[in-house]
Amino acid sequence: MGNNVLINEEQALGTDQLLKLTALVYLKEALVTQKYETCQELIDTAKDLGIDSGEISAVIEDYLKTNNPGKTKTNRVPIY
Repeated sequence: MGNNVLINEEQALGTDQLLKLTALVYLKEALVTQKYETCQELIDTAKDLGIDSGEISAVIEDYLKTNNPGKTKTNRVPIY
């Protein structure tokens, strides 16, 4: 029997897109597991694959928002 997998060509990711997505997922995973020593290497790899700095920053910002609740704007004490 062959593989009877239906793929919607409009939703299918190309190899480049899949590599970019994988690089961002690995970066997010390294942040979550606190493997900070590998983050720079993953960022460099992501850039080599053509991921722009904005997408990388978005992953880092998402991590910071999720994992640092004390650092949100609403929890800051105003300094006068």
